[in-house]
Amino acid sequence: MTAIRKHPLVAFFVLTYVIGWGFLPFGSFGAFAPLVAALVVVPIAQGRAGLAELGRRLVRWRVRWWWWVLAIGVPLAVHLVAAGLGDPSPIRSVAWGDVLLVLLIRLVDPTDGPLGEEPGWRGFALPGMQARLSPLAATAVLAVVVTVWHLPLVFLEGGDHRSTLAGMIIGTVGVTFWYSWLFDRTGGSVLLCIVAHAVEGAIQDDTVLYFTVWLLLAVVLVVADRRRWLGRAPAAATTSLPGVGVLR
Repeated sequence: MTAIRKHPLVAFFVLTYVIGWGFLPFGSFGAFAPLVAALVVVPIAQGRAGLAELGRRLVRWRVRWWWWVLAIGVPLAVHLVAAGLGDPSPIRSVAWGDVLLVLLIRLVDPTDGPLGEEPGWRGFALPGMQARLSPLAATAVLAVVVTVWHLPLVFLEGGDHRSTLAGMIIGTVGVTFWYSWLFDRTGGSVLLCIVAHAVEGAIQDDTVLYFTVWLLLAVVLVVADRRRWLGRAPAAATTSLPGVGVLR
């Protein structure tokens, strides 16, 4: 308990890895680990105030309407761009009724990526890191942590491991920057990140080309908005609670 209070971010990352990877011997993966880790660490390290702050981020829906359009439209646009570049994406012949059903399930399923990951990565870890680091530095560190955490999925899914591994690394880094940008630009809305994450995964596309488009989008976001990336994150996207700092 004392260690968690002194080093909440380290405790969160360790617990996320332990829970997520703890299912590997059984041929599975704990995608809900970041959510569980946050729900364990936050009340111990930050008490009720921390839980209240996390809760506000989870239900922060009152943002400009165009952020909702971007949260839904950008992932779809990435699919379309990849398909236009020659990616054999399922978006060419997708059954939109099935996509909508998958999207709705992903929005409410805590064992899946959107609801299982975003409250931890964006709701807890990113604000704590941005309290001491620039958004660019915090996101770069988080991208490494999130990417390594996802790597076992490559070997669970089978197939061409080298190709899948390359796509996993490129894509995870790219979407991490996208989610951070969306989170900061919406004043710390985890809800918008959950929606964007759910839309991104509602259409399965694991090709390297598709993931490369995400990485290129991340580069565009950093270059076009570099002052914000190198400055301070908005107050709502950081935490002023005690006990939270860079990997403390």
